[in-house]
Parts: sequence; structure tokens; C-alpha cells
Amino acid sequence: MKLVIGLGNPGAEYEHTRHNVGFRVVDLLARKQGWAWNERKSRAILASGTLETEKVVLVKPITYMNKSGESVGELMRWYKLQPTDLLVVYDDLDLPVGQLRLRNSGSAAGHNGVSNIIQHVHTNQFPRLRVGIGRPSNSRMDTIQYVLGIPPGDERILLETGEARATDAIPEILSRGVETMMNILNVDPEAVRKAEERRRAQLARRLAESEAARPQAEE
Repeated sequence: MKLVIGLGNPGAEYEHTRHNVGFRVVDLLARKQGWAWNERKSRAILASGTLETEKVVLVKPITYMNKSGESVGELMRWYKLQPTDLLVVYDDLDLPVGQLRLRNSGSAAGHNGVSNIIQHVHTNQFPRLRVGIGRPSNSRMDTIQYVLGIPPGDERILLETGEARATDAIPEILSRGVETMMNILNVDPEAVRKAEERRRAQLARRLAESEAARPQAEE
């Protein structure tokens, strides 16, 4: 059995903010699977079903972000689960908008929701899937104001694309394992594109040098 926990803040005023990435991802997964948010337990709203042969419970804590760990800790004890049975989905300021990063463990890196989970489960050794929200272009902008803001236009499209990729990745993570999926999800597509451009440029340069070095046929 696995708990997939989306982090966010309850309430309509937070629904479309950058900080509610986790809620939106598990909402989208529930819609895709046809699961209803029809259970409340341990200060969280739950939707559940089976992926492959595994029972999966989607979780949206309603404790507000900074106290997410209270709900997560209670649910782990209720279901008698280990930290490795979790997958926490949340926003990350240090990743470009829409980019994904999957890890088996790690620090909270300043994320208050994750910090509270670490506090209540007494370890940082649990899987987490981060979706980048980037940092404000205006360095003077308050971080709290930024994460609780609603992304505009093109940024919103990038973020929605990342959320969709995260939603599609979750069943794969649960069935194939974190280590395998890290090698797939953690590749930066922009870095791959640039590497391919460099490779092609090098091949073209070598070809040109080879052509230049060939002796010219006499007329």
C-alpha cells in the first residue's frame, strides 16, 4: 500500500497558486483514475483505488501547508506504513517552472510542508516528487507572496505541463520504483537538447575538417 500526498493549502483562494501544485497533481490523478474524494481521516481528504496490484491512497492534508506532517504522521500510524511507502508531491522554487525532480530522500530545502513532515515522521528518508515553480524574476519580491501568487500566461502553461507530467509519472513510480524512474524523470530536456546540438555541431565540424584535408583531384 502507498500514500501519495499532495501538498497545498485548503480553500478556494489558494486553489490556483504556485504553492498548491501538490493538490492539483493528486486531483488530476484522481480524475484520471475515476477515484472520488469521499473519505476524511486524520485531517485529510482521501481518494483511493488500485494501480496495478497496489492499493493507493491519495491524500490532501487540510491542516494548511505548515502543519502537513501532523496529518501525514497520523495516516502512517493508522495504515501501519513505513516512510518508504510515501510519495510526497510538492512545489520547488529551485527548479525551473514545470521541471520535475524525483528523489528517495533529502532535506526540506526550505519547504515548510516538507519540513513538518520530516518532523512528524522522524526521518527525511521518504520519496518525493518535486515540480518546479521557479523563482520570482524580481529579486525584491517576497518569497511568500510569490509562492502564494497565481502564475500568469505562459508560466501557467509551463506549470500545467509539469503537473500533467507528474500525474502521468506517479503510476510509473509506484510500479517501476523510484530508482528506475529517477533516471527517466530527472533528465533536463533542455540540457538534452543542448547536448544534442553540440554533438551535431561537432560532427559537422569534423566532417568539414575531413573534407578540407582530402587532396583535391587534378583537373
